[in-house]
Amino acid sequence: MQNIDFYTLNAFFNENIDFFIGARLQKIQQPTRRDFVLSLRNNGESRKLYININPSFYHIAFMSKENELKRCIEIPKQPPMFCMLLRKYLEGCKISDALVVDDERILELHFETMDEFSQKRSLCLCVELMGKHSNIILYDRETSIIIGCAHNIGPEKSRYRELQGGIKYIYPPKGINDKNKIQIPLYKFLDNVYIDTNVNDKLDNYFANIQEKFLVKNAQNQLLELANSKLKKIKNSINNISILLKKRDKVDDYKLYGELLTANIYQQKDFSPNIEVLNYYTGENIIIELDSSKTLKENAQRYYKLYNKSKTTKEKSVQMLENLMIEQDYYNNVIYSINKSVSIHELEEIKSELGICDKKVNLQPQTLIPLKINDFDVYVGKNNKQNDFIVSKLAKDEDYWFHTKSCAGSHVLLKVKEKEPDEEVLFECCKLARENSSATQPSKVAVIYTKRKFIKKPPKAPLGYVIFRNEKEVLI
Repeated sequence: MQNIDFYTLNAFFNENIDFFIGARLQKIQQPTRRDFVLSLRNNGESRKLYININPSFYHIAFMSKENELKRCIEIPKQPPMFCMLLRKYLEGCKISDALVVDDERILELHFETMDEFSQKRSLCLCVELMGKHSNIILYDRETSIIIGCAHNIGPEKSRYRELQGGIKYIYPPKGINDKNKIQIPLYKFLDNVYIDTNVNDKLDNYFANIQEKFLVKNAQNQLLELANSKLKKIKNSINNISILLKKRDKVDDYKLYGELLTANIYQQKDFSPNIEVLNYYTGENIIIELDSSKTLKENAQRYYKLYNKSKTTKEKSVQMLENLMIEQDYYNNVIYSINKSVSIHELEEIKSELGICDKKVNLQPQTLIPLKINDFDVYVGKNNKQNDFIVSKLAKDEDYWFHTKSCAGSHVLLKVKEKEPDEEVLFECCKLARENSSATQPSKVAVIYTKRKFIKKPPKAPLGYVIFRNEKEVLI
């Protein structure tokens, strides 16, 4: 990415100077330690000035509603101390003057206000956009004494310049001029990316997209860590139950031993370590191990008890294994959905689905935009919440449902209105299901499809899980 420079900051300022001068600061908000939202109003218009001092993407711009969503702006219930300080001194005041310091990435907003003695006081809100040294400072213009900073800089952090309340504000020491550092200003570079937009919109769109990608990646990593941890536990449980079931393979032998011992009680082999009897199912003699402290009848009862216990355990284990396999498929699908997500809203849907979201996320029908295939509407779910919505709410009995057979993937729904789709349309939907799956290229994958009326969601099944019949299979 390319960082903001003096030329770009100056171009942004010159473009908006008429709005800055005379604007009233109505509200000050600080969503995090490193970003601020100043609500300004001038000439009958309200705008939100967004200031970010994060070293990774420091910038300033008037923020659109769309880009506010991309940045996931959430105002905390308890504002930070510096935010409260700014509110105390600046909220409700007008900007009397503004400027960009020569050859520096520093924007100054001057405010005329009244002190506690009803005397005029001139304050300056200084926005320094200088990489890891980015900061916001409020100081008195007459005395240059700092009132407060977003980040205090003591002597242990910098030997060149201290920034904290009660000391004099000075500009940063002159380093290598930015004019010699850059080959092309950021706003010129963005002319080729965002055509026919002003400097502010270029900055707002450019950095909002970068922030969104950063937030999406962080959220993905957190969710993947959680989902992979759950999946690992499920796989361990499946492995343990599979081992247990192998041990229970002798369940039918226990029943046979009980029957054969009962049939041979007449041999009077009580308190023996073993007995040789005829297996009347195979016609061969077999040796049965006995508990030498028990009679033959008691040993027969012991084997019947082992049979009943093993049979019950096996039935429960098989049921548990089936449930774990369903849960494993579910989390495989969750991991696929996380990796495919491109927006914070999609990840919030997954968080809501997993029950780890603080706020309730309702899936709106308009968030699912259909694709067009030969005048047919086709919906593709991006996560289990959308998959469930497609099957439960959007689909009608005669619509077609598509999904990959042996791997995680999206539910694809083909809406049927007046006429039945031909083979070409069905094949394109199969290709769409294959493309929106975890299947790797270039291997062939089986895609199944059937009508919605042949799909059923079992009771208490996880989101997105369905059973089906009358399906057809296509290799893609």
